[in-house]
Amino acid sequence: MPELPEVEALRGFLEERCVGKSIDSIQLAAFSALKTVLPPPDALLGLEITAVARHGKFIDLDAQGMHLIFHLARAGWLVWRDQMPDKPVRPGKNPLALRVTLSDGSGFDLTEAGTQKHLAVHVVQEPNEVPMIETLGPDPLAEGFTEDQFDEILTRAGRAQIKGVLKDQRTLAGIGNAYSDEILFEARLSPFQPASGLGRQQRDALLATIRQVLTAAVAATQGLGAEKLKDSKRAGMRVHGRTGESCQVCGSTIAEVSFADSSLQYCPGCQTQGKKLADRRMSRLLK
Repeated sequence: MPELPEVEALRGFLEERCVGKSIDSIQLAAFSALKTVLPPPDALLGLEITAVARHGKFIDLDAQGMHLIFHLARAGWLVWRDQMPDKPVRPGKNPLALRVTLSDGSGFDLTEAGTQKHLAVHVVQEPNEVPMIETLGPDPLAEGFTEDQFDEILTRAGRAQIKGVLKDQRTLAGIGNAYSDEILFEARLSPFQPASGLGRQQRDALLATIRQVLTAAVAATQGLGAEKLKDSKRAGMRVHGRTGESCQVCGSTIAEVSFADSSLQYCPGCQTQGKKLADRRMSRLLK
């Protein structure tokens, strides 16, 4: 799933290529992707794109006050084309969800792999009309995000596990499964650590680590085309997606905890004093 660094890179990528151009056509290939009814997508035709913004993991194309907003979900992606095909799209069993063609013939496809379709497209007059945007927590890289705000978030979370706190979009906008693994690894914290159990120094260090990891990831994506962002994300990961590999810091074997539809990775040596975390799913399989 694209998270804050990749979505920010896509925002910048689209800003460079879309601002100043008008929307020539918008074709929906997967009707389930469109989450709004009014205004219809055709309301965007002929409007000039004046800005491209990011709200957490959402990308927002502002077309003279109308907004085309999309969330790529777990398996979605954006494919840019300098020259869009002339052939109309046909709904069917293919990855294409939406095609946007601009006034100079360029444009992009929104695609989604797999059978579970969660990519979401919204056409709205105000970004906050998208329910999930309205409930987003603060952006951890925003200039106005303070230590006091972060402290309040952790206090309010109580005994909730810090992994879940970091990836809850209503708490902090933009961090997902992958970067929460990386942040906790860099901060040397167990993903199961209760938020309320963090001392003052740990809280300050965690906030600094969040900013450091995300800032470095954003910097690593600068100038990359949309087609290269996935590989860039994988290459920068030190624990996420590296189950069974040796930790680059201590040499311990990277471990995993599996859930129904996801998993987390961590280093026992760096994060849990050498202890393996309980993996209830695997335990049941071994019985």
